[in-house]
Amino acid sequence: MKEVESGWPEEGELVVCTVKSVKENGAYLDLDTYAGKEGFVFIGEIATGWVRNIRAHVREGQRVVSKVIGVKKDRESITLSIKSVSEERRRDALQSWKNEQRASQIMRVAAERVGWDEEKALAISDEMRESFGTLYGALEDCAINESALSEAGFKGDWMGVVTDLAIENIVPPFVEIRGLFEIKVWGPEGVNAIRSALEAAESCAKGNEDVTLTCHYDGAPNYRVDIRAPDYPSAESVWEDAKNSASEKIGAVDGSIAIERL
Repeated sequence: MKEVESGWPEEGELVVCTVKSVKENGAYLDLDTYAGKEGFVFIGEIATGWVRNIRAHVREGQRVVSKVIGVKKDRESITLSIKSVSEERRRDALQSWKNEQRASQIMRVAAERVGWDEEKALAISDEMRESFGTLYGALEDCAINESALSEAGFKGDWMGVVTDLAIENIVPPFVEIRGLFEIKVWGPEGVNAIRSALEAAESCAKGNEDVTLTCHYDGAPNYRVDIRAPDYPSAESVWEDAKNSASEKIGAVDGSIAIERL
């Protein structure tokens, strides 16, 4: 599976590296995010202030985040800076890199379960990156919304395998589920009865600051129900309450309600 990029990094880009060797005047780093590329960081770019002992700051095998400050493709030379990367940006870059590593591993498992060869697995992963920005972002969206891949235009039975693996292995900041109410009222209550049913559904999330439920008009007689919650059990619990509340309201008038979980 593809875990690193080909080509060359751009000046100003942050790259995750592994220290290959340490010299008196600097260190050679392997660029983990660019296959086969090596860069050099001069001692003056190792840390702020005077560096008396370079080995007190970097060691062979250490993983660091560096900023690309020079690229000479004709000489196959990349100059790097460690001191130019703030602690916050270092943490963010490392976390993003780790996330992509994890996503690649999940896709390897998916490929084995679906029966893809390496070429097919790479092609699907690249398409997911293109649609969602990153492979991890694609899997995180799958963990949030079970329909994320189909909504992005993907097709195939493999989507269920990838989505299940994402839900099992990625803890998203929140999840989303969606349902549909098809409501028809023939009695004199008309639109007021529909409004009452939707309000009853929305009230099921009130009092729980971690869960939101909103109803949207999708064209008569359809009304979409969107639920956002910290996890699927919480979302499903509110969905069940919303179904029951709306059904009870419509059951009290001359009308009908059909409910579908999207």
